[in-house]
Amino acid sequence: MRGWTMPIEIERKFLVCSDEWRDAIIAFSAYRQAFLSRTPESCVRVRRSENQATITIKGPHRGVARYEFEYAIPPADADDMLQRLCVTPIIEKVRHWVEHAGMTWEVDVYQGSAAGLVLAEVELNRIDQPFALPRWVSAEVTLDPRYGSAGIVKGLWRSGEVPSAKGLAPPLASQMA
Repeated sequence: MRGWTMPIEIERKFLVCSDEWRDAIIAFSAYRQAFLSRTPESCVRVRRSENQATITIKGPHRGVARYEFEYAIPPADADDMLQRLCVTPIIEKVRHWVEHAGMTWEVDVYQGSAAGLVLAEVELNRIDQPFALPRWVSAEVTLDPRYGSAGIVKGLWRSGEVPSAKGLAPPLASQMA
């Protein structure tokens, strides 16, 4: 994509409406994550899984894309940061990697204060990349701030309003599955 010179993340995020995805799980991992810093220009996240840890720096969204830098850090350092330095509450979730139509989706089942929330994300190589939408997802929430980490921590996703993702291009209808 022209105009981007740094690593970028391009992802689309959806609510999950059924458990059908569970039949296609290829792996899973429990995560604890929180922010060291969050401003309109960037955020710095610490994430810890069973045997790995990362620190991630993300820029502001430009539609469904944003700059992202992710680095491995010692798990003990991540534990200390999560305990002593990060903004609470800590997000806890189990991420499941699920195959669908030749792509790997990430299905996050939230725990703790966000229990009941299940989101699916698919990472793309380019903004206009077509992809098959699984039957087990419903509304797209990519640009809905209630379903970003800050909104999840604040409980904004519980608002009860039907999410809307105006302005996003849908996957090609011929690839809906």
